[in-house]
Amino acid sequence: MSVVALVLAAGRGERFGGDVPKGFTPLAGRSLLAHSVLALAASPEVQHILPVVPAEGDARAAACLAELEGVEKLLPPVGGGAERQDSMRAGLAAVPDGTTLVAVHDAARPLVRPSLVSDVVRAAREHGAALLAVPVPDTLKRAQGGVVIETPDRSEYFRAQTPQVFRIDLLREALAKAETSGAVVTDDASLIEALGAPVHLVPGDPENLKITVASDLVAAEALLARRRPEWEA
Repeated sequence: MSVVALVLAAGRGERFGGDVPKGFTPLAGRSLLAHSVLALAASPEVQHILPVVPAEGDARAAACLAELEGVEKLLPPVGGGAERQDSMRAGLAAVPDGTTLVAVHDAARPLVRPSLVSDVVRAAREHGAALLAVPVPDTLKRAQGGVVIETPDRSEYFRAQTPQVFRIDLLREALAKAETSGAVVTDDASLIEALGAPVHLVPGDPENLKITVASDLVAAEALLARRRPEWEA
């Protein structure tokens, strides 16, 4: 089964700030995009990696991709769109014939471990759809109008991570349904859930941080300093 990883780096990252697309932001000498691509490439379960970058052809995209010369699994990048679904749709249109599974990964998660990439791909091969997730450690409160109305059982709640991996036919069907209904989501698995298809949870890693605001880079740098990336071991 051929597996293609889409690395989404087309978003501007408004909460992150600055005028550089978030995926091109440097972290410990490499862009977030480069860290993510190298981690995915180190998984033997992934055959190809397709970056989805800003459609306007930002020169910084070329500079970041130049960091990855020699990565044999890397496919030519494609331009993404305004919404996450637009970028996934553009990526799906460019995957090689014979692709059976698509792993969708945020360039803003540069610390994903290749071993976990392999775990979630294997789960998707068995179940059709799978994602990395970690339990929510804090007590949760549901409120209305500033007043607590419920304390849900946190054992049933998980924080979704990427990559999220799906059979390509399921993902295409889910994107088509979202386009028809006008749904806009920030989580890929929710598209599959809307079809009524099951999505399998795979234990993730609390260190698989998403870089959302500038201060997240400090935490990511500290984690990188403490452990060598698996692809450099």
